[in-house]
This record gives sequence, structure tokens and C-alpha cells, in this order.
Amino acid sequence: MRRTVDWADGAVVIIDQVALPREYRTCTLRTVDELVDAIRRLAVRGAPALGAAGALGVALAAFAGSDVPGAAEKIAAARPTAVNLRWGVTRALATLDDGPEAVLALGRAMLDEDERLNRTASGHAAQVVLRECARRPLRLLTHCNTGHLATVAWGTALGVVWHLHERGLVESVLVDETRPLLQGARLTAWELAQAGVPHHVQADGAAAFAMARGLVDCVLVGADRIAANGDVANKIGTYGLAIAAAHHGVPFVVVAPESTVDTSIATGADIVIEERSAAELTEFHGIPTAPAGSDVFNPAFDVTPASLVTAVVTENGVRTPQPTP
Repeated sequence: MRRTVDWADGAVVIIDQVALPREYRTCTLRTVDELVDAIRRLAVRGAPALGAAGALGVALAAFAGSDVPGAAEKIAAARPTAVNLRWGVTRALATLDDGPEAVLALGRAMLDEDERLNRTASGHAAQVVLRECARRPLRLLTHCNTGHLATVAWGTALGVVWHLHERGLVESVLVDETRPLLQGARLTAWELAQAGVPHHVQADGAAAFAMARGLVDCVLVGADRIAANGDVANKIGTYGLAIAAAHHGVPFVVVAPESTVDTSIATGADIVIEERSAAELTEFHGIPTAPAGSDVFNPAFDVTPASLVTAVVTENGVRTPQPTP
């Protein structure tokens, strides 16, 4: 599979994740506005991929000779919860005084860096899973999408599956469909099928029952922002999974690059949670699924307390949370 985010012929090129699994296609983004639209509609998504896209977006603005700081802020604000987006933008802006080519060089270096760091982080996490789980081969549960598509290449939590599958240590993967936009059913299941990994798609609400039936050896999730104390913001539904895992004695492992850790935020209570359009819940492909006029609560993320997390693993290994002052 090609990189999820790349640069070619003066433009940002992404795999269009809205089209999957019906169609595999790419989008060529030549302006900042096109990139911001792609980010907002989730054509490109996943914390590591957003970091790379943010940096390359600054390169677009720099070559266009526009108001680069203003364009950079527009990109960074497109999705407020995922810290990697602003992180990537900030890194690129730091090279702006050296000219557009320097910004692009930094963005391209981040593409290589992302794959390397995520392979390392998921390798560390695979060892954590093997220490925590005695049963072999393993039955793993994932939420949302944390594979190749959520990063530039390889993946974070789903990268753990790739490591273990290569060693013949995966029996199957339970894939939460991930309401309301079905990133698990559309994207994770597609990636697992491409890799030949046995898997089952399940409704989000089935996860706790699967644990009660003894069908889950470990839960693997990614993160969009990690507070200094180890609280984890991730796709909505993650918190409930963590509660169920704790109740059933199932290890709950978070895998993310170190750039996802925001030490400026003491606890998860300080993380701004993005709320998305009501239409994501009240209709499906334009067909109403709820009565007209229904009020909607549609947070894109939730926050899992550090006390429910077995381990947060980055490219530096298992991360020790900083106690809240």
C-alpha cells in the first residue's frame, strides 16, 4: 500500500479514507483549503497522519506565498483534539525563515520518521502484550482505526497486530465497527483483510459481552492526545471499553507516538473534545435514521483515565505518567 499521506508534483496526495472500502482512490490537494476540507471530512485522519498532513500543508502555503501563519492556524484548528495536527504545523513553521524548500524538506523527513517511530512503538507494545497475556495465539480487540491508514505507514495499535501476526501469534481480531462513521468496519477490517489476518466485525455494544464470554485476551487502542498524567483521549467509545476491560481483567494497551503526549495538559479534563455534525447520527447516506428535530450529542472522542490503562507505549517504550500536582 502507498503512503497514506505523501507529496508529489507540488501537492499533498492522500488516500481518500471516505471512499473505503467501496473504492481505493487518492486525492491530490493543491491548496490549503482543499487540505483543511479533507481533514474535516475525515478523508485523512488518525493522529500521526494528521501531523504529517499538517506539516505538508504549511509547505503548500509557503510555496503559494500566502499568509503562511494564518494558513497554518487554519490547518491546526481543523480538528482541535488531535494534538499531532498542531504539532506537525508548529514543526513546519519553525523552518519557514529558511524558505519553502526547507519547509517541504522537513515535511518529507516527517513522513520517513513516522513509519520508523510507529514500527518501533508497536514493536515495544507487542512485547508488552506478550508479557501480559499467557494464552497463545491471541484474540485481540481494536477500536476505530490505528493501522496504516491512521499513520503515514505501518500503524500504531494495529501495528502490534502486524508484528504478532508475522510471528504466528494472532488467532483473530475483534473489530469494533466504531460508530458513527464506522472507521473500524470500513478501514480496520479492510486493512486486516488485505493482510490476511482473521477478524470479526462486531457492534461497539458487543465488546463488553465478548470480554464476558472470554473471547478477548487484550484490547489495543491508539490515542489522539495523552495528558501528562496518562489520561488518554481517543475515539468515542474507548472509555467504555476500558471500563469493561478493567472489570473483566483484560489488559488495555494504548499505542501512540511520543508526539501524541501533551505535557502542557495535566489531566484529561483539560483536553478540548471535538463535537461533530448532528447529521453523522441522524442520517446515513442522506437517509434519516432519527426523528426530525432530535437533539444530538456527538463527541468525536472521550477520555480514558490513566487508572484504567495497563500501559501507554510509545517509541520510547512504556511511558510513566507524571502525577497530577
